[in-house]
Amino acid sequence: MTEGNFVDYVKIYVSSGKGGKGSSHLHREKFIEKGGPDGGDGGRGGHVYIKGNKNLWTLFHLKFLKHMRAGHGGDGGSSRSTGHDGEDKYIEVPLGTVVKDQETGDVLFEITEHDEVKILAEGGKGGLGNWNFRSSTNQTPRYAQPGMPVKEVDVTLELKVLADVGLVGFPNAGKSTLLSVLTSAKPKIADYPFTTLKPNLGIVAYRDFQSFVMADIPGIIEGAAEGKGLGHYFLRHIERNSTLLFLVPADADDIKKEYEILLDELRRYNPEMLDKDRLIVISKCDMLDDELRAELKKQLDAAFKETPYLFISSVAQQGLQELKDKLWQMLNVEEK
Repeated sequence: MTEGNFVDYVKIYVSSGKGGKGSSHLHREKFIEKGGPDGGDGGRGGHVYIKGNKNLWTLFHLKFLKHMRAGHGGDGGSSRSTGHDGEDKYIEVPLGTVVKDQETGDVLFEITEHDEVKILAEGGKGGLGNWNFRSSTNQTPRYAQPGMPVKEVDVTLELKVLADVGLVGFPNAGKSTLLSVLTSAKPKIADYPFTTLKPNLGIVAYRDFQSFVMADIPGIIEGAAEGKGLGHYFLRHIERNSTLLFLVPADADDIKKEYEILLDELRRYNPEMLDKDRLIVISKCDMLDDELRAELKKQLDAAFKETPYLFISSVAQQGLQELKDKLWQMLNVEEK
């Protein structure tokens, strides 16, 4: 999937179908002069549904869909015949999609399971025909109900990526490079900050044909929780990851400070993120000789007493199997 094809935010106007009118027909037949009312009910208007589809990874297929209208219900007919129901419409979305009311910003619901269906706009009820209004005192009612009107709503669809492991780090920390060597994903890689502008997903192959999903998320900068840089556009993608992998380059001025800034941005955006499993990975370790690595290890042992850390080099392919083993172990503990 190219970066341009990853769409995680769309706005759509949705309209259900209106209900059909009830019929006020009076039965007429040869030799039956006054047959009485026989008007049928109107059909209901079509519903608009949201449906989960595990085979979709992005909202790109909805990028140019600005309106979604269901069909109108048919009018009732003679001989108590009911009008046809309006055509229902389905909007298929990837798992992890949040549906919000555009006007109020309220979350209407979330889609997290395959084939999960939620109604977004209910079709109008069909009107009753005059057959329903007959009585001993009014044997020939000449009126019927109109159908109920359409329901309209402007919605925003936001995708929160569903991945097992989320890569968190400052711009240019090497997240895309790590994803490219662990998976078959082909993220854009360059030696300048903010190369990644959209989340990239990759499947990490593990032993015995097992696998897990890793997401490379655009880099955090200080103030991201307030919307600086790419702000909320990427922070929401971390909410669904069960494990967070903090990537800090070995040549950082202060590794502990960088980690604490990253952690603070997540806390300010959503304090619940601090409850997730965390692993610190020191990248670009091919630049360190044995003496520097031993010195750095001494500092990290003192700085990170509770959070595990690993040394890796994506370019030199160092420590990658150890990293996969550690992540698999963390994910398995999470599942139990």
